[in-house]
Amino acid sequence: MVRKLVLPLYPKMDNEILYNFIDIEIPDFNPEFFSLWINQVVVDNDFQLGELSYVFCTDNYLLEMNKEHLNHDYYTDIITFNYNVDFSLSGDLFISYDRIVDNAKELGVSVFDELSRVMIHGVLHLLGNNDKSDEEQIRMTRLENECLDKRKSFT
Repeated sequence: MVRKLVLPLYPKMDNEILYNFIDIEIPDFNPEFFSLWINQVVVDNDFQLGELSYVFCTDNYLLEMNKEHLNHDYYTDIITFNYNVDFSLSGDLFISYDRIVDNAKELGVSVFDELSRVMIHGVLHLLGNNDKSDEEQIRMTRLENECLDKRKSFT
């Protein structure tokens, strides 16, 4: 079953973040909160929001995408496709909710915190940040933490 939410961001009605759910449900998911927070992160990084599409799915769905598009045969929590044009941030972010729940348990954090971290991780990739090297991973984690701190002003 596919469920879709679309929220325009204010004051610019043409910008939006789409939320799609494929065969999963996220309890108490608040798209308005996530849209406001993510839009603020984008603006704080001197970008303008174009169109972002989050697709929340199962492990198996994302595994098949990982195999098909990246030739990787392993589970992951997120795959990000970048469609930016200049400083207009646009992309598709596929997130395995199964990975979010499992990682939250393993890390001893709430599902909400882990979901937030992974959602903003994808945005940080779209903003040009990488996490291939040890130094990049350290920087990415610092940026994620800064964004998570900003999230508090939207709760």
